[in-house]
Amino acid sequence: MKVAIVGASGAVGQEFLRVLDERNFPVDELVLFGSSRSAGQVYTFRGREITVKELKHNDDFRGVDIAFTSAGAGISKEYADTITRYGAVMIDNSSAFRMDADVPLVVPEMNAADAKIRPRNIIANPNCTTIQMVVALKPLEEISHIRRIHVATYQAASGAGAAAMAELENQYRQIIHGEEPTVEKFAYQLAYNLIPQVDVFMENGYTKEEMKMYHETRKIMHSDVEVSATCVRVPSLRAHSEAIWVETERPISIEEAREAFSRGKGLVLQDNPQEKLYPMPLFVAGHDPVYVGRIRKDISNPNGLSFWCVGDQIKKGAALNAVQIAEYLLR
Repeated sequence: MKVAIVGASGAVGQEFLRVLDERNFPVDELVLFGSSRSAGQVYTFRGREITVKELKHNDDFRGVDIAFTSAGAGISKEYADTITRYGAVMIDNSSAFRMDADVPLVVPEMNAADAKIRPRNIIANPNCTTIQMVVALKPLEEISHIRRIHVATYQAASGAGAAAMAELENQYRQIIHGEEPTVEKFAYQLAYNLIPQVDVFMENGYTKEEMKMYHETRKIMHSDVEVSATCVRVPSLRAHSEAIWVETERPISIEEAREAFSRGKGLVLQDNPQEKLYPMPLFVAGHDPVYVGRIRKDISNPNGLSFWCVGDQIKKGAALNAVQIAEYLLR
């Protein structure tokens, strides 16, 4: 098994290395690619030092079985043919191909089988917020079809990359020392703040991130479900949180929901309000599952249910989901 990682020096690229090792993914040969700036950097994987190669239009992907790509949509589009030319399956973490009709968009807990039909040998990894939401929705959809979703996301700095995480940490240090905080990765200072904008605004007043949740959820679930999202950047480091309201075709009781979540694949039920037990990004960061809590009936809708979920954005929201797709293909 020859595996490649494109964008090896980024936050998700580094997480790929950790996840592949943690899950004992069968790697006989690993090749790392990056930009001209990253080329020459050396990383250790399973006791072996591997030097990052500069990504070029050449024959470097000959013999590669699986290529995990996380270098941005522009790079993915430019290099897709180069990467897949010799038969490599490209599992892409960018937004480049997510809504292409001939590219499956896969969350293994929800629609793993879609990965088998890939005319261009490309599989798209969904947006991080969509991934954790549909993992949580799967057990409810099996009880009763979900007609409508309202979601408010609370997205960590990690969603904007390693430099954004470093900027948030640096802002706190600067403020504590009475310095003017550096603001480069976000429109405003994120430390001690919330920013009700993730990605650019569209003509309809929603952001691109919010519309991703609408379109991607429908594609992954093969559903006519309506989705309305508000995405907010918050000053946590690497786990996203979501407040979710669903309307189903028939009422789902709290007991049914708890039972379904407790059996859900890739889910951990953490729901004991009396003991102040509920998921929080501080404690979920670095863990594989999506955590669900605060389950309650929507008092404004007899067919409504409300819950809270938290997932590590770099793990399940990116690298882990892609590796799980590869594991499914191997099985």
